Formats: sequence, C-alpha cells, structure tokens
Amino acid sequence: MKHEHRIKEVLPGSIAEELGVEAGDLLLAINDEEIEDVFDYHYYVNDEELTVLIQKPDGEEWELEIEKDYEEDLGIEFEQGLMDEYRSCRNKCMFCFIDQMPEGMRETLYFKDDDSRLSFLQGNYITLTNMSDHDIERIVRYHLEPINISFHTTNPELRCKMLHNRFAGDALKKVDTLYEGGIQMNGQIVLCKGVNDGEELERSIRELSRYLPYLQSVSVVPVGLTKYRDGLYPLEPFTKEDAKEVLRVIHSWQEKLYQEYGLHFIHAGDEWYILAEEEMPEEERYDGYLQLENGVGMLRLLHNEFEEAYEDAAGDDIERSVSLATGYLAYPYLKKMADRLSQKYTRTKILIYPIRNDFFGERITVAGLITGQDLIRQLTGQELGTRLLLPCSMFRSEEEVFLDDITRSELEEALQVPVDIVKSSGQDLIDAIIGTETGRY
Repeated sequence: MKHEHRIKEVLPGSIAEELGVEAGDLLLAINDEEIEDVFDYHYYVNDEELTVLIQKPDGEEWELEIEKDYEEDLGIEFEQGLMDEYRSCRNKCMFCFIDQMPEGMRETLYFKDDDSRLSFLQGNYITLTNMSDHDIERIVRYHLEPINISFHTTNPELRCKMLHNRFAGDALKKVDTLYEGGIQMNGQIVLCKGVNDGEELERSIRELSRYLPYLQSVSVVPVGLTKYRDGLYPLEPFTKEDAKEVLRVIHSWQEKLYQEYGLHFIHAGDEWYILAEEEMPEEERYDGYLQLENGVGMLRLLHNEFEEAYEDAAGDDIERSVSLATGYLAYPYLKKMADRLSQKYTRTKILIYPIRNDFFGERITVAGLITGQDLIRQLTGQELGTRLLLPCSMFRSEEEVFLDDITRSELEEALQVPVDIVKSSGQDLIDAIIGTETGRY
C-alpha cells in the first residue's frame, strides 16, 4: 500500500470505537480502494456498507465489515487533516497579503495555501494553478462542492501577470471541466487599481457569467494594502470616485443577470459602499449571503439581525457601562446600533472605540486584522466601563490569541478590564451589551 494514514483520535461512542479502532492505528483502504487523501476518504466513507482495512501498531491487519447509515461518519480523526501534505501556493501575486506582512510573526501566518481540498472542506479560495487534471477529475467524479476559485481576471495574459505564474492563464480552462461536471462554484476578484478594473472588470464579469448557474456567485473586493510593500508591485488605493464606478458596473450587471437567471451573481464587498459613501443594498440583493467570508453583506446582515433582535430584547434596564472596540470599517454601523440600543436601555452607557491599524497601516480597516498591541496602545487610559467587548474575528480561530500573539488575558492585564469575545450576529451583540450569556464566546 502506498498511502498509510495514522489515526490521531477515535471519537467516543463512534462506530470506530465500537469496533476497537484506536489512536495510532493506520487506515490502509476502504472497500479495497487505496485512500489517497481526504477527497477519497469522504467519498468512500459515505457508503452504507464498508470494508475497512486497519493496521495495528504491531503490524496486525484488521478487516472490518461495517453497515451504517448513508453519510454517517466513522468517528476517526487523522494526524494530518487533509490526510496528505498541505499544498503551498506557487504564485507570487502582486496583491498577496502575506507578502505585505512584517517579519517576526508566527510561522504559520506566512504559509500560503492553494489547496483544493481546503476549498472543499473550509471554503478557502484557490487559483487552480496548483491543481492537476487528476485533482479536477476526482472533484467531478466525487461531486465535491462547492469549490471556491480566485479568478481576479479572465484575461489569460493579465492573469499570468497578476499571479506572476506563466501557467495561470491556462489554469482557467479547468473551470470548463468543473462547469461541464455540474460542480457548484463561487468566485472572487481582488480588484487592483489600473490593473484589472475598468474594461477588464467588465470583461471578467461578462465571461464568468457564462458559467451560471454552476458558478453561483462572484465577489469583487478591493486589494488590501499594508505599509509593508517595499519592493512589491506598485499598487494605489481606490478613491471615492473609483468606488462609485466599481459599484455602477456591478449594479448594472446585477440587474441584467437577475432578469435572466434570478441571481444577482456579482457582488461588491462592503468596503466599496463605505468608500463610496453609499447605502448597503437590501438583503435580497445578496442571494442568501453566499460571500459572507469575503466581507460581502456582513454589515447588512448584522444590521438586519440587530433590528430583529432589538424588537425582542428583554433585558433589565439597569445601570451598566460597557465598551466596544472595532475597526474603522464597521465603526459607523456599530455606533448607530449602540445609539439605538441606548434609547431602549437608557441607563446603559455604551462606549465605542474605532481602532486605527498602526501595525499593518491605516489603510487596513477591518476588525479581523487588529492586533493586541494596537488595542493596548489606543485603549490605555480610555474609559472602558466594567467590560470590553471585542468581535471574535479579532482572534485566532478557536483560540484567545491576536495576530501578534498577545492573548486575551494579557490584554485584560494591560487594560485592567475583563474582555468578552462576542460572536458575529446582531443578537449576540445585544446579548453581550446587556449582559446575558448567549452573546458571549
């Protein structure tokens, strides 16, 4: 057997535990098929009748015959989440955020992934330049979806330039195979001023719309520019007038495509509306919020959730004082919500502080890229009330650590105030402010 996958954990009460599978065992095959990676595993393990070949640490092989419900999991976790090495990105994109980070941060932050399996499992966006025909064939055969694709442009020559990869243009042909295989896809375009905007953006939208309905959404987000761009491709920030033009193009295509397909398809990131000083679209324009992770519709969803929760909010109107910190992007919206909540809870004092991103540079305005050191510098000496509320996006996934490795407890010690991590919904925000437990992480 070429591939052996070591089991890290067997979940309590699972099928695998009942059959005597243990941590340290090796998975060799399912239904006499060698398991290459997580794609194969997810496909074969779905069957109702399985023959699973396990090798114990002493070399003894067990052949387990299993009957189960369709798509019921075996309860096995592997030492490598993908059951294979992670594939790093081979591109040198002119807009890559990782290339714009300072030295001295934790090593994992500098890893550039471009792995189709992470697209399927975690929703990561991939460029397709790292995918073989074998990978594409397995996605279609196993019908693994959705696959999220970083397009940036449909102009092959321009894509080669933007990704600094001479194969980047040819990689777009893989989309045809996914489309013909009926695989659901989502796309993104990182827009760079003077590079893939204007007529190039029009071309990209026009050509990508031909993949409807399987390509169900494409987001357009402005390039993020930090202060660490020495030696990198010279990119300029978008202006208010630029943002208005981008929105004009997107809105015109939305109207056209909605009439034809019943989908708005092309979506603008929230930053465009803030930069253009225009109102966020109504909820219906987001087609079910398919691009939330790309910052598309997050503020509209937060607003609507807040309004719905506001009507039903029933906490006691007691004397309290809390503070919130966020990025400049969301600050005006959170300030409006806080003012509205104060009308209902007149004895509640809500202090909101927009945090300037000194670490990455002032052009970075999202809350998720705020560091602990910027919070400490800008909040020290400020009135913070009895609790400081911070959005969960500021912290590493499932951990209480900021990008610069400052921990929540270190922040609490520096500011001398308890810190609550708040989930992302409007209901959670209200619950956290008025002191109920459901809004706290």
